Order: sequence, then C-alpha cells, then structure tokens
Amino acid sequence: MNDLVKPAPKVLEIGDDAAGQRLDNFLQKVLKGAPKSLIYRIIRSGEVRVNKGRAKPDTRLAVDDRVRVPPVEVEVQRANPVAAGAVRAGEGFPVLLEDDSLLAINKPAGVAVHGGSGLRFGVIEALRAARPQARFLELVHRLDRDTSGILLLAKRRPFLVALHELLREGRIDKRYYALVKGVWPHEAKHHIVESLASYVTQGGERRVSQATHEGAREAHSVVSVAKRYAEATLLEVTIKTGRTHQIRVHLASAGHPILGDDKYGDFEANRQAAKAGLKRMFLHAARISFLRPDNGERVRIEAVLTAECEAYLGTLSRYARPA
Repeated sequence: MNDLVKPAPKVLEIGDDAAGQRLDNFLQKVLKGAPKSLIYRIIRSGEVRVNKGRAKPDTRLAVDDRVRVPPVEVEVQRANPVAAGAVRAGEGFPVLLEDDSLLAINKPAGVAVHGGSGLRFGVIEALRAARPQARFLELVHRLDRDTSGILLLAKRRPFLVALHELLREGRIDKRYYALVKGVWPHEAKHHIVESLASYVTQGGERRVSQATHEGAREAHSVVSVAKRYAEATLLEVTIKTGRTHQIRVHLASAGHPILGDDKYGDFEANRQAAKAGLKRMFLHAARISFLRPDNGERVRIEAVLTAECEAYLGTLSRYARPA
C-alpha cells in the first residue's frame, strides 16, 4: 500500500556539494519519488524560487543560493525486494571498493541503476536510503538493468566531475564479459566502429540501432575471445565509448547476439538458454581501471562472474577445433 508524504515548505541553502547542479536535478533529489512532470510544473509555475526570483529547469545553482521548495504531495512506493535488501545495511550490493571519494559496488542483474520509466526505486535510491548520513552520492556511469557487475559512484562532486572528464577522454578502461550465440569468427582482437542512434518503437519502447544519419554517434568496441564453446563464445569486450546498449547492438549486428538479451537477441537461442538455467542476459561488467584524478594512483576493480553465469557455462560443451 502506498504512503502519502507532505513535505513542509522550506528554503534550502546551496553548499559545495550541490553547486553546479541543474535546478531540476537538485529538486529530484530533494523531492524523492517526485515525477519529472511535477518538478517541471512547480518550476514553471513559479512555485520554486532561486534567491526569491523565478528560475528555469536548467538554471545552474551556485554556493549560497537560496532555493524555495514548495510543499508538494509525493507518492512514496515500496522498494522491490532486491532494493529493499540493499536498504538493510546495503547487503544487496556487495562493496568492491570504498574510500572518501569513491564507492564501487557489484550490481546484480535485474536491478535498475536509478528510478524512472515506471520504477520509483533503483540502486542509487537504495544506497541513499541505506546511507542517510551521506552528503553526496551520485552515479558515475550507468549499467543496463539486466547487466551485472561493477558500478561506480562518487561521494564528492569534484571527484564526480573529474571522473566524467576521464570517461569523455576514454581514460577509464571498462571491460565486460558477454556470452554470445555461435562461434565468434575472429581469433585476434576485433574492432567494431559503428555509429548508433536511438529510436522509439510503436509500443513506446526505446531501442538503439546502427545508423549513419546526422544524429548518430560513433561507438567503438574492441572484442576478443575469452573462451570458446561448441554453441557459444565467451567474449571480453572493451568499450572505447559509452553509448546506450553499445555492446548489445554491436554484437547483435555482427550476427552474434548476447544470450538472454530480450531486445536484440535471438528468441530461440534465448529460450534454449533459459531451459538450461540462464534466466538473465549474459553481460557482466568485469573490470574497470583508471588513474585516480586526485592522486594519480592506479585503481583496478574486478567483479567475478555471478554464480548463475558460471553455472550456465558449466552446461556448455567444450569447443573442438576443426581439423
């Protein structure tokens, strides 16, 4: 059953942790669970004030700004079981590394990194609820809901900004394991450089495809074989760019979709894999490494394959090289 919470009117003073944020993003954190439509409405109606004046959703906040937040009704929904487990001392998300600036967790498959698209609760909301004393906690990057593995979060805004710059410059090495249908034909490292563009299906679902039109963005994946099986291939994929669904679309377009991928995969191959125990998409963020922007030290984080993925690999027959 849902609860209704009525926040009291308040004037919030912006500190270092919130400086530089857009007004709409700031309000999303203050009014937890509020839909974006409500946030845009109260901004445009003038109910939200910055330094006693009207503001726009993209207004950048500065230190010592005073933001008036009106009383609104926010529907707070119960977390799903996995997220609720995370709220209880964070036990649902194993911590791989943590210090004053960085938090790295091992995200399970089936959990969105943030609320939205009908979801009120995701990893970031669960972690904030589990750490009410944290002054700042933001996603550094994202993983698809059905992808498991390493997820980075920043605990200080300057560190977040610096990591985003490293991502834009391609200086964070991110490697994934993907189990694909069939025998991957390349022995050496294979580069896939194909531009991608998103679109919306007639059913309202967001998809991505390879494209050449003006709005498409170049995507670069480097693929090598980790292990061969008779009917599938375990690939290690390094992404040089971070486009939405990049690995999934690149591998599917190469004729070797990821097993368990319900958007770009092979229906029959997925059905057979599910019968053998694979109930998820076999895509796992296995390793991240980079030089810390604050002290120059090398960070290397690894997350082993999940038990479900390892168990499914155990069902596959070994690859026999052709004579």
